Amino acid sequence: MKCKIILWMVTVFMIFNLARADSVLVEGESFQELGGWGVDQQFMDIMGSPFLIAHGLGNPVKDAITTVAFPETGEYRILVRTRDWVGTWKTPETPDNFKAVGTPGEFELIINGKKLPLKFGGESAEWHWQDGGKVFVDSKQVVIVLHDLKGFDGRCDAILFTTDEKMLPPNKGGEMAEFRRRLLGQAEQAEEAGDFDLVVTGGGIAGICTALSAARLGLTVALIQDRPVLGGNNSSEIRVWLGGEVNKSPYPRVGDVVRELEPRQRGNPGTAEIYEDEKRISLVEAESNIKLFLNRRVNEVQVESGHIRALMARNTRTGDRMRFSGKWFADCTGDGTIGFLAGADHEISSKGHMGSSNLWSVRDAGVPSPFPSCPWALNLKGKDFPGRNQSVGQWSKPGLDSLGRWFWESGFNWDPIADGEKIRDWNLRAMFGAWDTLKNTDSLYPNHKLEWASFISGSRESRRLLGDVVLSKEDLVGARQWNDACFPCTWSIDVHTPNPLFGKGFDGNEFISTANMGEYPRPYWAPYRCLYSRNIENLFMAGRDISVTHEALGTVRVMRTCGAMGEIVGMAASLCKKHNTVPRAIYHKHLEELKQLMKSGIGR
Repeated sequence: MKCKIILWMVTVFMIFNLARADSVLVEGESFQELGGWGVDQQFMDIMGSPFLIAHGLGNPVKDAITTVAFPETGEYRILVRTRDWVGTWKTPETPDNFKAVGTPGEFELIINGKKLPLKFGGESAEWHWQDGGKVFVDSKQVVIVLHDLKGFDGRCDAILFTTDEKMLPPNKGGEMAEFRRRLLGQAEQAEEAGDFDLVVTGGGIAGICTALSAARLGLTVALIQDRPVLGGNNSSEIRVWLGGEVNKSPYPRVGDVVRELEPRQRGNPGTAEIYEDEKRISLVEAESNIKLFLNRRVNEVQVESGHIRALMARNTRTGDRMRFSGKWFADCTGDGTIGFLAGADHEISSKGHMGSSNLWSVRDAGVPSPFPSCPWALNLKGKDFPGRNQSVGQWSKPGLDSLGRWFWESGFNWDPIADGEKIRDWNLRAMFGAWDTLKNTDSLYPNHKLEWASFISGSRESRRLLGDVVLSKEDLVGARQWNDACFPCTWSIDVHTPNPLFGKGFDGNEFISTANMGEYPRPYWAPYRCLYSRNIENLFMAGRDISVTHEALGTVRVMRTCGAMGEIVGMAASLCKKHNTVPRAIYHKHLEELKQLMKSGIGR
């Protein structure tokens, strides 16, 4: 209680001082012209905000530009919230092959055409407010330019201009959130998005199928997605192909909606157009019962006595908040975010879980294509890795075929939520270190260039929300039968672990994986009771966050299977509305009705 009072007093004191000073806060993600900078929202729950990232693969990205109204002309202090993203690996204790040298993420600020003398993004490993000195603003309309210097993932969260000589902006938690809200002039109360039958969070294949299924059965649906595209891991942003099979006996219509989402071509990673992002959005927008909310991330859940009343979502470009009321909710986030915030029972493996990948590809440019040395990347000059010296990854060929594929994976022993940015950055350091080695040490591929790499991670495992049944590997291998069998599992029990062929010198920090494939009688029909929370009475889930063990996740996590789960959740939600009941009651009282819907299907 004492700590809360002190925090309140500090916040009030800062607000009072702000009222006496002129201060302007510019969020990076709110820039009117992003140029070549990307908006990264993945870690905002940990570090406090979306931020801009200069993901240019070694080529400085186009400037981000915005125009901001200032209250007065005059001299302002400048503070920029940023970080040196390789600074974590610059300590004296860092092993030599991990150690980063140099600052890949530097950028400059240009204010009304005047370049500031300082460079940003090279000062500290942690997110912090870097002092940018002072600037004289001679106009109330100020043009701000973010100028990337290196093309290697520099980061800018926010820029603060203030006439307060002593201000130290808060850097964490609720104090920083309130500081931002007040400076940005945002309302204390969130805008009401509406009252829906079903609120679906997560716009991957599972979430899309959940929304389409429920809407076609008469429910009003909100579909919330924190990226500008739908498709999740099967979008052009991440580029993982669809795995698993659907349309299997005895319910051959389960999977019809998944088929509607299928790209015409298969690519892994392939090029952006293969993934047909626009088709997914068009299918959703064609349903009059669905309201689609892109670029919104849920970060608060309102719960009463084990019953979710509403979600709060923040716009990842503007920061504005919306409140989504609903009768039933579906967690299709992959990370179990809604369940976690609601207090749902869940599991997460602290170590030995599957990792995340950031796929990448190269191409022959037809002309000499030099690549800069990357002393801040992983030092792989004395190491073999897939694609070097005839070394290959699992099921791949020597050379270029082994670069940037699914087995470039890390984070097996790091917290998949709290360490998400670190895991992504380790993948980037592995990629840049490998390409630097091939180009500059081995003198290979003189005309090849890095063509594409995802800065959005493709995650395999994090939180698993617990239902009335927790499906296990033993259930699969023993062919255990369920009276509520509802979606087909057809993928092997595919659990990824570090590949021992490439782990020497990287113990506990490996970046190449192997797939351990376990067999069971297929197709295996998994139970409906894995698809709702055992202690949050109106919460469904579909996707890789359903109620399974670590081993069983190896088969259910692939995307066609996740889409089939979504179809079932939509059907069950329609029965919840019909009978004014909760997900658990569908199993106990209305299972035969659910099976009839499964036989009929809801595809177009």
